[in-house]
Amino acid sequence: MSQVLLVFLRAVLILLMVLCPALLVPVISPEVGQAVTLLALLAAFVVVTEYSAPYPGLIEFRDAKPYNRMRFVLLGTIVLALALLQRDLFLTPDVAGPLARVAVALGNMLSFSFSPVTLLVTALPAGLPAAHLANVTVSAALALVIALLGLGVFLGGLVAGYWPRRNAIFNVWVNLPNFDPTKGVDVVQRLQRDGQINMAVGVILPFSLPALLHLSSFLVQPVTLQIPLALVWGVALWAFIPISLIMRGISMYRIGQMIRAQRRRIAEAEEAVPLPPQSAYSS
Repeated sequence: MSQVLLVFLRAVLILLMVLCPALLVPVISPEVGQAVTLLALLAAFVVVTEYSAPYPGLIEFRDAKPYNRMRFVLLGTIVLALALLQRDLFLTPDVAGPLARVAVALGNMLSFSFSPVTLLVTALPAGLPAAHLANVTVSAALALVIALLGLGVFLGGLVAGYWPRRNAIFNVWVNLPNFDPTKGVDVVQRLQRDGQINMAVGVILPFSLPALLHLSSFLVQPVTLQIPLALVWGVALWAFIPISLIMRGISMYRIGQMIRAQRRRIAEAEEAVPLPPQSAYSS
């Protein structure tokens, strides 16, 4: 019964997180509201299916709490902060609230050359209003700072031994269902190599994604982020995905270290066991 309640709670939280921006951001058309509701129900269904299945599927680290909870809280915090910011800017454009003042200060601090915030703004199509570019700047700065703070909390928990738990058993197959430990080179080397790749991609992505966004404008309709709901989700994913990749890479590297340490302990225990006495007739 407790497992069923936890699965139901996860589904409700995912549903609320997806619906939250549409409920807070004003000027949402009925068609967009219906589409967001459908996506929220689909996300809740996927979570229920994954966490109620006896075998792992798509979601990683589902049995290594609180890793997924930290990522969910981080994404939910970014989405909620951006939705509240857009609501304040729309309802009270002449009066800056506390959140808007903090976002403006962060935007001014992070608007230097070749910063991820500046690269994102410069990747937008030319001719957009200056007010919209300022909105994207403060939103991106706020989302980036929240994401970096979340990464700092994760690293602090990792150093303090809060995750992975030292006294808990970590099942690689359950928590990394798409990772085949029997394929290729040694599992420790593969985990550490994949972890380094994920961390490198996470660091490079905020700087390369705006360039890819600019190049994609030649093939598809340019992304302007002028719709408040699109701005919330676009900026939130822009800030969350690189941090999530860095967290995944650090986790995989840490798991490789845990496996290596376990092997060392087993080898030391085997060496400490005395060998049986040898007789003259033993070969």
